[in-house]
Parts: sequence; structure tokens; C-alpha cells
Amino acid sequence: DRIDRSAGVVDLGEPVCTVIERPGVREFLAQLSTFAEVCVFTAGMEGYARPLLDAIDPAGDATHHRLYRQACVKTPIRDHVKDISRLGRDLSATVIVDNNPFSFLLQPHNGIPIVSFAGDPGDDGLMRQLLPVLQRLGETVARGEDVRPFCRRQFKIEPFFRRYFSQQGIEFDPPSEPW
Repeated sequence: DRIDRSAGVVDLGEPVCTVIERPGVREFLAQLSTFAEVCVFTAGMEGYARPLLDAIDPAGDATHHRLYRQACVKTPIRDHVKDISRLGRDLSATVIVDNNPFSFLLQPHNGIPIVSFAGDPGDDGLMRQLLPVLQRLGETVARGEDVRPFCRRQFKIEPFFRRYFSQQGIEFDPPSEPW
């Protein structure tokens, strides 16, 4: 496997695809890893995602764990849902950041939605928007407090799911609030 970083091209011995790295992703992960355990959980296939993650974090210093599509679960509503309860971590101190809110269907109160990266070289969403939120949540955890009430109030994922599923004629039964 080869990665030409200057062109952003990945050659996996199959058709070649171009990948554009989100601006600030390396600095973001480096800073995040100083106060959080970073698990990259992607719905991407391992053969595609591993070389990209290796290019972003070659020494593995910033990403502590990596999970790929095979770690996702299938629900009656959606495939490729990321069930973070399977990580064996305290959910009061765990968040999931994803551009697809259905990724955190099973733990909506732990979800932090982000805007998809569209290739804009001026994108500063990771460093200017997401990192400050995660730093605040890191401080919340350090005080022994639960991250879920903040995520629930700030991101309103549960009402999003209620509206979406209501339009589909499906009842949404979110997990109970343990806090």
C-alpha cells in the first residue's frame, strides 16, 4: 500500500482514489489525545480506512484504538450503527463525534454531530468548533460529572430522531436518562 501525501492519492492495488485530508486533523488529534482516550470508529472498511489512518497518525500516538465497519452493529432501522457501549468504557465520560447522526442512534445523548468535510481548504471546524467543545467536556469528566446532559442540551439529537422517525411512521424510544 502506498500513500502519496502530496497528491492525497491512495493506491491499494485497485482503482486509485483521491483523499483530501481535513485541515487541522493531525493537530486536532494530537491535542485531543493529551486529555482524552481517542478511538477512531469508522464505518469504513478496514482495507480502505487503515492506510488513511496510518498516514494521519503513523506512530499511533494520537489514536489509541481503531474500529472499522465490522465493529458496527445492524439495527432494525439502520446498518453500520456505532454502539459505543461495546467499548467497555463509562458512558458518562464518553462521546461519539460523527457527521452521520445515525451513527449514534443507540447512544443519542453521547453524540456530537459535526459537519461533513467537503474539501474546503479553509475548513476550521475541528480546531475552532469541535476542539473547544471536547476540551470543555474533558473538564466536565475531570470534575467527575456526566457528559450526557450537556450533549443532550447542546446538540438535541433526541428531538432530531423523534422528528425523523415520526415522518417515517416509526416510534423512537430513546434510552433512559441514567443521570
